[in-house]
Amino acid sequence: MFNTKLKASLNEGTNTTIIGNGTIITGNIESLGDIRIDGMLVGDITVKAKLLIGPDGVVQGSIQCEQADILGKVIGTIKVNDLVQLRGEAVIAGDIYAGKLHVEPFVIFNGQCHMGGTGTTRIIGLKEEVKEGMIATG
Repeated sequence: MFNTKLKASLNEGTNTTIIGNGTIITGNIESLGDIRIDGMLVGDITVKAKLLIGPDGVVQGSIQCEQADILGKVIGTIKVNDLVQLRGEAVIAGDIYAGKLHVEPFVIFNGQCHMGGTGTTRIIGLKEEVKEGMIATG
């Protein structure tokens, strides 16, 4: 019975990588599936799905992903195409580029926030339009 459920979940393609509390990784990470960080990452991370940083998780580097749920600490730039949720007592030191942003009351965020339709893609296009004079800036 256990093997049947295990095989079914593996076939669904719901791969989640967990970096546990007490684990320190130095280097860059790329993943097609979801990642949960409860330990520490010193380096950049690119996730084609959802990134969750738990209350004890720490990332020192740039983040790029589709969705982010952050309860821990991030020192670096965060670029998310969809929704960024800053929850609990998260601490963010760096700029955020996101499609949507949700911030809970006890979060500490020091940086700039750039928001728009599809996060980083829309911001890059907008900057090009401003440079070309397509958008009135006064």
